Amino acid sequence: MTEHQVHIIGGGLAGSEAAWQLANAGVRVKLSEMRGSGDMTPAHQTDGLAELVCSNSFRSDDAERNAVGLLHQEMRDLGSIIMAQGDLHKVPAGSALAVDRDHFSAGVTAALEAHPNIAIVRERVDQLPAEGLTIVATGPLTAPGLADSIGSATGKDSLAFFDAIAPIVHRDSIDMDVAWMQSRWNKVGPGGTGKDYINCPMTKDQYLAFHQGLLDGEKAEFKQWEDVPYFEGCMPIEVMAERGVDTLRYGPMKGVGLDDPRTGRWPYAVVQLRQDNASGTLWNMVGFQTKLKHGAQVELFRTIPGLENAEFARLGGLHRNTFIRSPELLDATLRLKSRPHIRFAGQVTGCEGYVESAAIGLLAGRFAAAEILGRPLAPPPVETALGALLGHITGGAEIETYQPMNVNFGLMPPIEGRTKKADRKLMYTARAREAFAGWLKAA
Repeated sequence: MTEHQVHIIGGGLAGSEAAWQLANAGVRVKLSEMRGSGDMTPAHQTDGLAELVCSNSFRSDDAERNAVGLLHQEMRDLGSIIMAQGDLHKVPAGSALAVDRDHFSAGVTAALEAHPNIAIVRERVDQLPAEGLTIVATGPLTAPGLADSIGSATGKDSLAFFDAIAPIVHRDSIDMDVAWMQSRWNKVGPGGTGKDYINCPMTKDQYLAFHQGLLDGEKAEFKQWEDVPYFEGCMPIEVMAERGVDTLRYGPMKGVGLDDPRTGRWPYAVVQLRQDNASGTLWNMVGFQTKLKHGAQVELFRTIPGLENAEFARLGGLHRNTFIRSPELLDATLRLKSRPHIRFAGQVTGCEGYVESAAIGLLAGRFAAAEILGRPLAPPPVETALGALLGHITGGAEIETYQPMNVNFGLMPPIEGRTKKADRKLMYTARAREAFAGWLKAA
């Protein structure tokens, strides 16, 4: 491949998606990824592109009633590599889209390696390029050198938050005489059966003892980051437990809609596990991201009925994530106002979630391609999922209180008049599809 036209720094979901969009537009891309060059982040385990480091879920795939499902559809309509590989490597997860993380990453990596317009270079980049179109998609675990360079370029300290990882359990170590298979309310998603989750029931006494164990368990200390907030969408389970004895029962451990076959009733509380790989040998403990020390995790989680002999493929962990003050620093097409040859994409902009990160990478790639090809591209309408997310990042939030955000209907202009909640969601998605179709036609 001849000399690149755009340099992308970071081979996560956002960087991979940006590279794919640019390459398919006929633009030559250099994709720099430090993993594989001898460097590694605190959270990654492989050098694969688009590696999923936390959950394996892309969340709801319902494009009619859910904002993230709507985002899925908009990305599919724009030829997203992340959604294409997600669909190809999905595993049962009710109405959600969950993937085999290893096959997914391998699929993205193979597709990008095979594209004639993409050159993947395994290298660590420590300085923002002084010239040339660049997309920074290094994610929330940006290497220290580059983070310092970004700080110098923006003149602002990066904000930060903690992100947590949930444990993964070997399927054959779960006692299925105690646990059972069922999706909540027996809900069947695409390719599912209504029995897509493993459920471990708890009585009141078992739950109360478990709750106390979360409070008493030994936690990892992060004194140098003690003022860093947690992201609400990925809260460590012991932090949730500190908010009240029933918080978990109305959160990740709610038993509503799950019928214990031994009693015919809903359990007092339940621990759910979701399939993590295509072969079904690994299962993720849903909502159980944690900062408990590894020994404390094993001891406490083996008190969960059905997990008494659990073997863990991975234990939970906590890492520090950083993001920039995007509403102040970026323009409407994700360019750094002080250095407009540089765009930012992915979690470093302050979006939250796999799909959201990839979506901002998709937009950054399309904006850069339009700039190179001389075809102006307007941001998608704020009534769409893509436009609402972009609007939050580039100007829809208060700068001083800016925090990571998943896509949601609250980022869109409200529906006028009084309507039922269920009808309102359908109205949001219908309006979004109409606006998206008009934007796509104009683009």
